Amino acid sequence: MQGSSGIGYGLKYQGRCISDVRADTDHTSFITGTLSLREENEVHLIRLSSSGTELICEGLFSHPNEIWDLASCPFDQRIFSTVFSTGESYGAAIWQIPELYGQLNSPQLERVASLDAHVGKINCVLWCPSGRHDKLISIDDENIFLWTLDCSKKAAQSKQSSGLLHYLSGGAWDPHDINAVATTCESSVQFWDLRTMKKTNTIERAHIRNANYDMKKNHILVTAEDESGIHIWDLRKPKSPVRELPGHTHWTWAVTCNPEYDGLILSAGTDSTVNLWMAPTSAEDEATSESIAESATQQADPLLNSYSDYEDSVYGLAWSNREPWIFASLSYDGRVVVESVKPFLSRK
Repeated sequence: MQGSSGIGYGLKYQGRCISDVRADTDHTSFITGTLSLREENEVHLIRLSSSGTELICEGLFSHPNEIWDLASCPFDQRIFSTVFSTGESYGAAIWQIPELYGQLNSPQLERVASLDAHVGKINCVLWCPSGRHDKLISIDDENIFLWTLDCSKKAAQSKQSSGLLHYLSGGAWDPHDINAVATTCESSVQFWDLRTMKKTNTIERAHIRNANYDMKKNHILVTAEDESGIHIWDLRKPKSPVRELPGHTHWTWAVTCNPEYDGLILSAGTDSTVNLWMAPTSAEDEATSESIAESATQQADPLLNSYSDYEDSVYGLAWSNREPWIFASLSYDGRVVVESVKPFLSRK
């Protein structure tokens, strides 16, 4: 599926966030939510059919507020988090999908816990990326909270970062080190040790919108940076990026690394485009890229394909962990599109 040949699914209202349901090992599933100021918002659980030709709604649930961030629990397919706005304040909560989802009239979501230690605007919730851990992180404009979740008691306890921070916008949890997290802010990427809740390093860089760790390779972080595009960093040498990609014609808003294929990256932005990149980060990667991608990717241009059949900005991206050649995107007008990048991968 290239260009406009992706499989579509329409939300009733606008949306900004979509997540792979990583814990669902039997299906290729995604969960997404809407962003309506005046209407009752919705959470959609969608699955790719066994034939791979359509997206099926397996559950449709009401959500009380605008959903600004959504993330699925990596070890329980029925649990997910949302960050939401009431119009006057922000909140965050952990939810559980009812056992009998998929029926015509889906029952209500169950609120497992509220992450209510925040006093400012909450930006995102991060789940521990490796193993079955009860830890998660929430980030607001000035604080990082590390939570211990107890689903049986419907409770979460928090540990706060030391000191007030400024202009935090998001973050990424290192999949290779459960004690390390990166946060993005107005003028830098900051790295934190969760054992001490203290900062360990900084990359000075203006207007970073999003960051994502390479799941296959230690020390590699990818950032999306407004007009300056996509930068790939070796965190052992943080003074300058090891690769720079040209990005989009407007703000580059989201970036995510493939869970299986080294150097395979998605980016999206306010130019209503999703870009697919093959960007090895070392000579060794260049030598092995032939076994990963087709001959077109061996050229100097790291851009494999641009998906431009969108009518609005694209803020949400999610690779499928179960089928890593498949990804889903969500544009602001509420359109979900699932694409396959198999045409660009080796057929060996």
